[in-house]
Parts: sequence; C-alpha cells; structure tokens
Amino acid sequence: MLGSFAEAEDAVQETWLRLNRTGVDGIENLGGWLTTVTARICLNMLRTRETRREEPLDTGTGTRIGTLDGVRIPDPVVSDPSGLDPEQQVLLADSVGLALLVVLESLSPAERVAFVLHDMFAVPFDEIAPLIERTSAATRQLASRARRRVQGQAPSPDPDLIRQREVVDAFFAASRDGAFDALVAVLHPDVVLRSDGGPKRAGQTVVLNGAHTVASQAATYRRMAPFVRPALINGAAGAVVAANGIPLSVMAFTVSDGLIVAIDVIVDPDRLRTLDLSAALG
Repeated sequence: MLGSFAEAEDAVQETWLRLNRTGVDGIENLGGWLTTVTARICLNMLRTRETRREEPLDTGTGTRIGTLDGVRIPDPVVSDPSGLDPEQQVLLADSVGLALLVVLESLSPAERVAFVLHDMFAVPFDEIAPLIERTSAATRQLASRARRRVQGQAPSPDPDLIRQREVVDAFFAASRDGAFDALVAVLHPDVVLRSDGGPKRAGQTVVLNGAHTVASQAATYRRMAPFVRPALINGAAGAVVAANGIPLSVMAFTVSDGLIVAIDVIVDPDRLRTLDLSAALG
C-alpha cells in the first residue's frame, strides 16, 4: 500500500496501538478489523505525504528529467538468489514487482486503496467504500480506473525465474562487452528505464524511453559490470551494484516474453544506506 518499509512499520505499529486501546473482546472479526484500520491509516498517510508534484522536463531526446515524485521508486525487497530464509519468503509472498509499485505511486490515495484492497486482497467494494468516503459504485469505478492504468503501464513479468535471469545476465554481458546490438536485442522496443537519484541528485533522477535510448547508456553499465551482484528484487531477477562493500545502486528488471520491458534503479545514496542489502552483499 505504501511502498515504504518505514511507513509500513509505522502503520502497523499504529494499528496495534489502536487494537491495544480497543481490546479484542468487542471485535467479532479481528482480521477484518485489522484490515480496515490498517487501510484507513495507510490512506491518511498517503494523503498527507509531502511530495513535489512538478511535471518532468522533457529534453526532446527521449530523456525526461523529473522530480523525485516523477520517478520515485518504492523500497525494494532484496534477497539472495541462491535461497531464501523464512523471513524473506514471507516478505516475497506479500511483495509485488517494483514496476507495479511505481505505477501505484501515480494513483490517487483513494484509487490506490481501492485497487490494492480489492484486486490484491479481495476485500468487497461495500467494505472499502466507507474507508474512502465513496459509494460502493464509485469505489468500483475507482478500482476499475486504477486497474486499467496498472494493466497499461505495469506488464506482467515472465513466471520463469531462470529465464528472467538468463535475460538479465545477457543484458550485463552485452553491457560489459560494449555490444550495442546485443544490448538492444534483449530490450523491448518500448523499454522504460527509471532511475531515482533522490532529491539531492536531480541529474540522476531520469526516465529513459526506448531500446536505443536505454542502450546508449551502455558505457555506464560497462563501468558497473565488475561490481554487479545478482539478487532477487521483489522476487524477480535483478542486481545490487556494490564496490568495496558500498552499495552504488539497486537494479530491478521486469522481463516479459523474453525481453526487458522495464528497469528500475535506485542510486540515491541516502536511501541505499537505509535498505537491507545484506542478502545480496553477504
């Protein structure tokens, strides 16, 4: 719902504090009560987030230099690709791809709550409606509008993780060798690369569109090649780039029909320091 570990922890803590004050004796359906209260807290947090809503600047070259809000990439779940411990398995079971989370960031708070609760947790519309102060019919329309946007902007990844890894490995191999044509070959013609450099690094907060535009950054990828460490990012093939134990970036790939359709990169050093990357860094 929030795309932030810190905010999610705050929401859960607030829910348990309210439960402690209320007590369970008068609650007939504890699971439903927890879902409702947590959703309402998340909705309030979404409504009060301080974000910059400026439109990205189009440079006319396929590159859009945006604000943090324009390309903010939510917190990733980073796991060791060789195996998952029980805690990581629980996290991954509840996680969705970063590309989908990025699209959710573009929804209004009410749309996001309606879509997540109904489409991901099968909460009926008549139970969601009071949370967002809408009628059941209006809530259905909100979720439908959000669903269309998600389906149009967040393609479903290939279910075969081995195939995903082969494509991502081919991307880094082509980058390392400076093989432009081979790099283009593993990219979807309309691939989108989003790089979140954070509010202090506007020059590294960009969106690139198209295979040739993304491949043109091959020199950058080539410099990173020696420091690439395979990882699972929200359950999909990805990588953590680190030099001398210092994380430089987290790269999430969405592979669909054997081609990379989205690359989401976090390069903000402040955020990288707050992420748990131990599973990938060892």
